[in-house]
Amino acid sequence: MEAFLEFLNQPYVIKFAKLLFWIALIVIGISLLRKLVKRRIDTIAYRYKVQKGIEVIGYFFIVMLIAITLTAESIKDYTIIIGLFTAGLTFTLQELILSIAGSFYIFFVRVYKPGDRIEINNIKGDVIDIDSIYTTIMEIGEWVSSDNYTGRIVKISNAFVFKGPIKNYSIDFPFVWDELNILVTHDSDLPLAQKLVQQEANVFLADYVSSSKNKWKQMVERYYIEDAALDPTLALEVTDNWVSINLRYITDYKKRRYTRHRLFDQIKSAIEKSGESVKLASSTLQLLKIPEVDVKITP
Repeated sequence: MEAFLEFLNQPYVIKFAKLLFWIALIVIGISLLRKLVKRRIDTIAYRYKVQKGIEVIGYFFIVMLIAITLTAESIKDYTIIIGLFTAGLTFTLQELILSIAGSFYIFFVRVYKPGDRIEINNIKGDVIDIDSIYTTIMEIGEWVSSDNYTGRIVKISNAFVFKGPIKNYSIDFPFVWDELNILVTHDSDLPLAQKLVQQEANVFLADYVSSSKNKWKQMVERYYIEDAALDPTLALEVTDNWVSINLRYITDYKKRRYTRHRLFDQIKSAIEKSGESVKLASSTLQLLKIPEVDVKITP
C-alpha cells in the first residue's frame, strides 16, 4: 500500500491524472454541445456541420492540452505556457473566433436563417447557406432594378453580426410597405379618381392585407410597437403639372415589383374605362418656332 501511495505521489502520475481529467471534461463538453445542437437546429445538413465543428474545436483543445503537458516542467510553466499560447492564438485568430461565435449567435438567437432576405454590411440578398464561418447570400439589387437577383453569390463573415445592424425583411413579419404614384391631370374628376384607385387596391391586395393583419397582431403582442394601418391608404399632392395620388399599401417582401406592376395595370384599366372623367398626366414639352424678324437698315 505504501509503495502504491508513493507511486501516486509521483509528479508525472499527478500530471497524467490531471491530463486525463481535462480530456474527460472536454469530451463531456463536446457531447453536451452536440446534444444541444441536435435539439435546437432542425436542418439536417447544417446540424451535421455544426456538430462537426464542435468536434474539431474540442479535439484541437485536447491536442493542445497534451502538447502543453508534455513540454511543461512545473505548474508554473504550465500556467505561463497556457497564458502565452492562448493570448497568441486569440490575437492571431480573432476574426476566425469571432466568426465562429457569430455562427452560434445567429442560430441560438435566431437572427436569421436560410431563406430569409436580409441586408448586412450594405449587402442585400437571400440567405442560401450558413456555416461556421460564413453566411452565403444570393445578392439582389445593385445594378438591376427593384429586388431582382444579380446572379452574384456573396460570402459574408459571421463576425459582422457583432459589428453593425442586420435588416431582416422576412423574420416575424414577411411583409413590407410600398408606394405607387398615380398622376392625373388637373381637370380630372379627383373624387372619382381616388375612388377608382382605392377600389382596385382593396380588391387586388385583399389577400395580402388579410395575411398581414394576422402577422401584425403577433408582432404587437411580442414587441413594444403600436398598431398600424394595413389597409391601402391614399394621399394627394398637387404640383404645377399634375395631381399625384399616392397609394400606400402592404405586400409580400419577395413580390414588391410584381405587385406594383399588376396594381398599376389594374388601376390604369379602370381609369381608361371611366371615359374622359379621369385622365393620366405626363410631362409635356412644347417647342415654339421663333417668328421671323424682318430687319431693314437704312443708310
